[in-house]
Amino acid sequence: MKELLEKIRREAEQKIADSDSTESLDDVKVSILGKKGELTMLLKGMKDLSPEERPKFGQLVNQAREQIELKMNAKREAMRKEMLTAKMARETIDVTLPGKKMIRGHKHPNQIALEDLERVFIGMGYEVVDGPEVEYDRMNFKLLNIPEDHPAKDEQDTFYISRHDPAKGETTEDDIVLRTQTSSVQARIMLAAGKLKETSKGFPERELPIKIISPGRVFRSDEVDATHSPSFHQVEGLVIGKGVTMADLKGTLDQFATNFFGPKTKTKLRPHHFPFTEPSAEVDVTCFKCGGKGCGVCKGSGWIEILGCGMVHPHVLEMCGIDPNEYSGFAFGIGLERVALLKYEIADMRLMYENDIRFLEQF
Repeated sequence: MKELLEKIRREAEQKIADSDSTESLDDVKVSILGKKGELTMLLKGMKDLSPEERPKFGQLVNQAREQIELKMNAKREAMRKEMLTAKMARETIDVTLPGKKMIRGHKHPNQIALEDLERVFIGMGYEVVDGPEVEYDRMNFKLLNIPEDHPAKDEQDTFYISRHDPAKGETTEDDIVLRTQTSSVQARIMLAAGKLKETSKGFPERELPIKIISPGRVFRSDEVDATHSPSFHQVEGLVIGKGVTMADLKGTLDQFATNFFGPKTKTKLRPHHFPFTEPSAEVDVTCFKCGGKGCGVCKGSGWIEILGCGMVHPHVLEMCGIDPNEYSGFAFGIGLERVALLKYEIADMRLMYENDIRFLEQF
């Protein structure tokens, strides 16, 4: 038994010395000191010894266990130090090096222009209202007083999601389009205020008067060039109340222009035609580059066109359940990219969508 014990001890120490990982060291521990290990089996064989031999043999087994455990712990500690040394070599950090600078993002010029614009109108008491980009033909065309044969309803100008009979060019109120202007939000708001039996889907009833702007993305079938894109942004404004006149519209646009483009900016209204409004006008502002003297930005005229506007057509009010004999209002539509391009003197709209950090850093 003593010879067998000594043999087990020598073999265990050799296995410990040969171990090259903590996993192999654990295997040695299980095979020698585990419940079914060699030393454990020797202790179970003590019943075959005489009572006088048992204490002495038990002491020898315990001494062997202690020696094996000491060797095993020493080997494990050596492995730990070796692994730590290797890890420190791999993960060396030079604390004297400067820290890595995080690249900060930049607001898009469109977003800057929108926030400036919203700030102006919120200051005048307007509410900012959003609406769906995928819209019904009724909201996008019919309730805006756009007739069935209007060129805007051609597939060359409008992206249709569904259409009654595209071969014949027929449309219905339930046809679905990508909205061509955010004026569709104005139609929904007026329906909700008109409280018709068939109100605007998704918009809760509201009380008159109305004083809102509706910014958002719109879609038209345009070729991409320096001044056009199939997807761009608009900010439409709507005011409906008692006694609202063209003078209120002019005053509102003057306030917007001076706050957005500068305190010396003046506005000029030119007669125009829009189905949604009557009378209608195009709005010019004095060139903020030359102050109205004439330069390359304004092409020598001293004026720059920025938006369309007018008094809400009485028929539009009627279709939305608002009495045109009691209420009147005005509306205007601003191309967000247009005013951003003008304000920041950007020559090509395509720069707005390319996400070139060298361009965006300038803002």
